[in-house]
This record gives sequence, C-alpha cells and structure tokens, in this order.
Amino acid sequence: MAQTYYFLAASDRFLQGHQAQEVLEERTRHYLAHSKAIDFWLVRTPAFLAVPEFADLRHRCPAPAAAVVSTDGQFILWLKHRLQYVLLGQFEAPSAAIPDPLAVHTAAR
Repeated sequence: MAQTYYFLAASDRFLQGHQAQEVLEERTRHYLAHSKAIDFWLVRTPAFLAVPEFADLRHRCPAPAAAVVSTDGQFILWLKHRLQYVLLGQFEAPSAAIPDPLAVHTAAR
C-alpha cells in the first residue's frame, strides 16, 4: 500500500550545514523525549528526484541535492519555516516510479 511522503530539498551542503543539522538534532531529541517514532530522514542525493515529475524541481535545486523526507507533512512545513531556502514536494511510494522513497541516486546527475 502506498504512503504519502513529504519532502524539502536543498543543496547537500545546505542540509549538512550547522543550522539544518541543529534543527534536525533538536527535533530528534524532541521525538525521543516524547517517545515518538522518528518519521523523518535526511537523504543525500535522493533517487526520487530523478523521476520525470520532479524535473523542474531538480533543475532548480543546486547539485548535489539532499532532502529531508517525512510521512508528516506538518513537520516538513514546520522545517521549511526554520530553514527557508528549500523546495517542497510530495509523492506516493512505493510506486513504479519510486519503489523506495529513501533510495540514494548513485549515478552522476
């Protein structure tokens, strides 16, 4: 059964930067303190960006790209407000185009 995944994408350098890492670490601590399962992942060079439906987004996002992927759309929106210079999207997976939502794209872009 397909699940909706929400994401924000930015350059890998931006999402590996101090501000983004601090926000993600803070959120991880919050989840753990409240016994909430982690439902977000940092994916470097995400394979889902290679699908045709994300061609425009892929061209607007500095390479190499990274994404924070979550099943919680509200979390992604919250994160966008903290990081600002990111692109948002969503997709259904698994699907024929995106069999694994957290897969890493291994070919050069």
